[in-house]
Amino acid sequence: MPDASSPVAATGSPQLIRDLPVRLAHWGLAMTVTGSFASHYAGTAAFAWHVRFGASTLGLVVFRISWGFVGSRYARFGSFLRAPFGAGAPDSPATLTRAGGWMALALLALLLGQAVSGLFANDEILDAGPLSGWVARGLSNALSTCHEVLSSVLIGAIALHLAAALFYRIARRDDRITPLVTGYRRDLPPGSAIGSEHRLLALALVLLIALVLALVLWLAPEPLEL
Repeated sequence: MPDASSPVAATGSPQLIRDLPVRLAHWGLAMTVTGSFASHYAGTAAFAWHVRFGASTLGLVVFRISWGFVGSRYARFGSFLRAPFGAGAPDSPATLTRAGGWMALALLALLLGQAVSGLFANDEILDAGPLSGWVARGLSNALSTCHEVLSSVLIGAIALHLAAALFYRIARRDDRITPLVTGYRRDLPPGSAIGSEHRLLALALVLLIALVLALVLWLAPEPLEL
C-alpha cells in the first residue's frame, strides 16, 4: 500500500501549494530568459530589448531569492533544500524533490550571474551594458567573457531542468508542472495546503526591487565608448 505522502495516493480535494507570486515569478522568468536569448541572437538591432529582458530577469531573480526567505510555506528554501545525498526527510509531493531543490538554487545562481554580468558587459563592437560606465574596460571585458560562458552553462541547465520535469511527469507519473500553472495539487495528505499567499507582501517587494533597479539604471554613467 502506498503511504499518504506518495504521489499515487490521491486524497480528495486539490490543495494550494504554489502561491501566486511563485507561479508568476516562475513563468515570468521563462518569458524573460527566452526573450533574452531571442534578442541576443537577433543581433545589435535588438540590443535595447536584450537589456530590458536582462534587467527584468534580474528583478525576478532577486524577488524569487527574497521570497525564498519571507514567502509562503513551500516557497521558502528551508522547505526544499535538504541534504543532497539522501540524508534527512524523504521527498514530498508538496514541494520540490531533493535534486529539484538544488537545481532550482543552481538556476537562480546562474541567472543572477548572467544578468549582473550582462549589465557591465560589452561586445567590443557597438554595444555595452547600461552599467559598463562604472567599471574599467578590462573588467568589462572579463565580465563579457563570464556572460558568454554562463550563457552556454545556462542553456544546459535549463535543458536538464526541463528533461527532469518531463521525466517525473511521464516516467514516475508525478506531475510537478501543473501546480506551477494552477497552484493546486490533489494527491496530498490533509493539511498540506499553504496557509497564505502573502500577496500584499509580494507586491510591496516587487515594487521595492523595481524602484531600486530603476534608480540604479538612472544613476548609471554613460556606457563604455567602443
